[in-house]
Amino acid sequence: MPAYTPPLADFTFLVKDWLKIDALYQSLGLEEFDAELALEVIEQGGKFATDVVAPLNREGDEQGCKLSNGQVVTPDGFAAAYQSYVDNGWNAMLGDIEYGGQGLPYSMAVPVHEMLNSANLSWRLTTMLTESAVLAVTKHASDELKAQYLEKLVSGQWTGTMNLTEPQAGSDLSLLSTKAEPNDDGSYKITGSKIFITAGDHDWTENIVHMVLARLPDAPAGVKGISLFLVPKFLLNDNGNPGERNALAPSALEKKMGIKASPTCVMNFDGAKGWLVGEPHCGLACMFTMMNDARFQVGLEGLGASEASFQGALTYARERLQSRAPQGVQQPDDKADAIVYQPDIARMLLTQKALTEGNRALAMLYAKYMDIAHNSSDEAHDNAEAILQFLTPICKAFMTDTGLESTSLGIQIFGGHGYIREWGMEQLMRDVRIAMLYEGTNGIQSLDLIGRKLTRDRGDMLGITRNAFAELVAGMASGEAQQHASALLDEWYQTSLQVKAFSAVDAAGGACDYLAYSGYCLLGVLWYSMADCAAQGDNPVLAAGKQKTCDFYIQRLLPRTAAHKAALLESADTLLAVEGSEFDYL
Repeated sequence: MPAYTPPLADFTFLVKDWLKIDALYQSLGLEEFDAELALEVIEQGGKFATDVVAPLNREGDEQGCKLSNGQVVTPDGFAAAYQSYVDNGWNAMLGDIEYGGQGLPYSMAVPVHEMLNSANLSWRLTTMLTESAVLAVTKHASDELKAQYLEKLVSGQWTGTMNLTEPQAGSDLSLLSTKAEPNDDGSYKITGSKIFITAGDHDWTENIVHMVLARLPDAPAGVKGISLFLVPKFLLNDNGNPGERNALAPSALEKKMGIKASPTCVMNFDGAKGWLVGEPHCGLACMFTMMNDARFQVGLEGLGASEASFQGALTYARERLQSRAPQGVQQPDDKADAIVYQPDIARMLLTQKALTEGNRALAMLYAKYMDIAHNSSDEAHDNAEAILQFLTPICKAFMTDTGLESTSLGIQIFGGHGYIREWGMEQLMRDVRIAMLYEGTNGIQSLDLIGRKLTRDRGDMLGITRNAFAELVAGMASGEAQQHASALLDEWYQTSLQVKAFSAVDAAGGACDYLAYSGYCLLGVLWYSMADCAAQGDNPVLAAGKQKTCDFYIQRLLPRTAAHKAALLESADTLLAVEGSEFDYL
């Protein structure tokens, strides 16, 4: 497995110089936090990811999970690493202080989450979904349920899950059939089967809190008839501790392409006891509290895998001797030059670097607006929420699409060795592939962006998001770079207005191209901003690296927008013209 080193220099630049986190915290009334504390949290989080979690990645992939007598056993060391995670308070970073959480800003936690994904994606998944469950319980559950469950979820003493998918109901939850029948004591009897349930069972904690979508007997058809229920693995006794086993169990573990150390369960609920979360028939709205958080977190999975692959590929390219560089001998004392001097290897490495660092800036900008939304009211809160809604599908889909590209390039740089398991590069690609599928496929994210966030909106989300990026442009020192960034942002905005007028069919046909187009344009603005900011700092190596990577991105990657734009502006006629036997001539 390639060794992982936390990218602390880049985080330091983004936190202190680019985001100007001290000023942000002051403006939000978070006087107890500053850049020094943020970087200390990030550094310690990086140590945990590197020293505790990363060493388990390769062996976890080899061992996988096992189901024995209705109990899932995770790979060696996984449960102990989780206990260390909980003991050191990492699970409680974002939790409400009232329930034992630390209440840290998102801009402190997001870098830690990225590094955990780089170190061991399979291990990170269980903690990620617990954080999402905490959000749903915090926002929608009754005070009684909060008192019973929230503190132990926040601490990590118990973990949480998200139970949506059924064999016949994936992206279309209107087909969901799990039943919820009322009991006399105010609870409900949950009956049905769920598939693809991450951490549906494991050996990490004494209890697992399942968040389950189901239908009440009087539920209307479609998504308007779905309710959300909290269903624990073990029912609580009078002391609030796990007691009697609930009527639920994993019936199988999915056999998967990747994330083999994460227990992905088929869960059967056979009249299990659960409690309503939120209002009846409003479960999908409650679940979206979890899903929107999880979608951004899945974007971080793409970013984390991209960073890990880039680090492995860069190390290998510097060590692997192969032929002489076309620009002349680079290592005269050796029989050949390192492949890092080959222009095509440099192209692939720079593609990885440009996409990874650009996506990291996007993630940190997202974290900034999460902090604003969480700590503001009135207009600032509403604007931040609009920006987050618009950027969520972009973060999820673009970061995972480019994460897969980056891990594929990592294998390519290794050549045949990249295809061999012992180097660990192929595992990164296998693991990250799922990120394009779960929490809503990237096609669904594209439809969400072009449909709900653009064409069905009055244009408010688009305009507010444009203004957020315009603030970055306005703060640039270089007039020439500022001019280029402003022109790029304006082109994206004008194209978006044009797309906003599309018919429903043409919008659906151009959705994926619009999301990719938006991702590349907005990353271009971020790269102009980062390069400009780095030039004003006191680290000449970082400044040169940012500027040269920016130049590469603008010259080599940004031109991809032209192809996406050209396809986007065509009608959907050719997509729907081929039908029936015309697909296969049979």
